Amino acid sequence: MAEKFDKHILKNGMVILGEPMDAVESVAFNFMLPAGASVLAEGCCGAANIILDWIFRGAGVRNSRQLSDTLDGLGLHRAESVGSSYITIGAALEADNLAQALDLYADIIRQPRLEEDQFELVRQLAIDEVYALDDEPRHKVMLKLRERFYPHPLGRSTLGDIDELKKLNAEITREIVKSNFNLSQTIFAVAGKYDFDAVCRQMEILFKTDRQKDLKPITFGSKSSGYTHINNDSAQVHIGLMTETAKPTDDDYYDARMVISILAGGMSARLFTEVREKRGLCYAVQARYHGLKKAAGIMCYAGTTPEKAQETLDCIIGELNRLSEGISEEEIKRAKIGLKSSLILQSESPGSRAGAIGSDYYILGRVRGLDEIKNKIEATCVDSVLDFLHKNRFEDFTVVTIGPKKLKH
Repeated sequence: MAEKFDKHILKNGMVILGEPMDAVESVAFNFMLPAGASVLAEGCCGAANIILDWIFRGAGVRNSRQLSDTLDGLGLHRAESVGSSYITIGAALEADNLAQALDLYADIIRQPRLEEDQFELVRQLAIDEVYALDDEPRHKVMLKLRERFYPHPLGRSTLGDIDELKKLNAEITREIVKSNFNLSQTIFAVAGKYDFDAVCRQMEILFKTDRQKDLKPITFGSKSSGYTHINNDSAQVHIGLMTETAKPTDDDYYDARMVISILAGGMSARLFTEVREKRGLCYAVQARYHGLKKAAGIMCYAGTTPEKAQETLDCIIGELNRLSEGISEEEIKRAKIGLKSSLILQSESPGSRAGAIGSDYYILGRVRGLDEIKNKIEATCVDSVLDFLHKNRFEDFTVVTIGPKKLKH
């Protein structure tokens, strides 16, 4: 059966996307609002994280408690996140409750109360969340890694900066909501069981506004790159490493994804086998793709001891470089199976599909069907992956470590 995608653009410019899933009785939706960490003004790092909490503390005629009770009464499984370009708010729920949920989210987006006393509470929670990273070094090292790897402000922390969070006030943050909740640049994605015509009619009424001016484009600074060490007197060392790779918009994107799957796509993949099983250098090692619209990287993590940290880092870099020396047909076969299996699992979840079609549209300007992705994966081969590796040598590494002593890089 041919895949079907729905698309409609409201009069104000908001893009409405949909993917019907006949086999489910649930529905999931996401609003992607252009208020992500990288698009905010200098000095406002962390404002997006505050906003994500603040807008749910009362909207329209409902105060914070009434809004929470109403959302819970619909059986919503909420999903919110701060990304580089967007904050995403949405939910998964029974299909019959979709219209009521959209009414509520329209109030949250267009009529958040943004009360002063609630601001102080959410700002303190955001500050506490950053402080809590000291107890989560694995999370902290990856946040710092993205911050150092991407050109500023693309890598800006989605949690925020303590000093900048303390300087934010309700007035400044309200202005960010007013200017960045730009409906003309908002993407709405829905997947599962829904009536697209009914959704579009309701959305046209709920979000009836004039077209807004585009937000100012981001001005990119330079990359920090190099090596950063964060001292922590502990018995563990956390290593984060990134190196540049193909962006989702590049022709060789799927070859890059195959490289990462060969490197860390399972217990038989190279990193797990060489670094952990054969040498016993670390208790955890992984690699994954991390891609934005304008840049992308292979992101690696390892957790180890101070005595084995240097050898662990050297071994990871060595395995990255050794990929270009040869790849077997068996590795390609396993990598394809792993990637397609992940895709199939993702395709069964309305929440995953809503997220995927919204992200696709923002990055690519269109939605990729599952068949297209499967065919692209299947079209890769030993020669195409090796050709990609020879043209894209791993020469520049951004490394961040948290532990008792610096490493050599």
